[in-house]
Amino acid sequence: MLHFIWYIIVGFIVGLVARAIMPGAQHLGFIMTTILGIAGSIVGGLIARLFSRPEPGSSFHPAGLILSIIGAIILLLLWGKFAT
Repeated sequence: MLHFIWYIIVGFIVGLVARAIMPGAQHLGFIMTTILGIAGSIVGGLIARLFSRPEPGSSFHPAGLILSIIGAIILLLLWGKFAT
């Protein structure tokens, strides 16, 4: 249960950072920012696994937070292109 709470907290932080980096105004509320961050973490994790695998038994990938933000920025770009 605690993992889900951390997913939500980290997802919200990643979503906020991605929205702060992207120029322009994004009209996303708390829930959409959190979903953006969680989905960005998934995309960033997939990108990270393409380049390197974490050590066996480790639950944390060193580039996880940075690639989560990059994944959220990619999703935010796609959202801006196709949602308007």
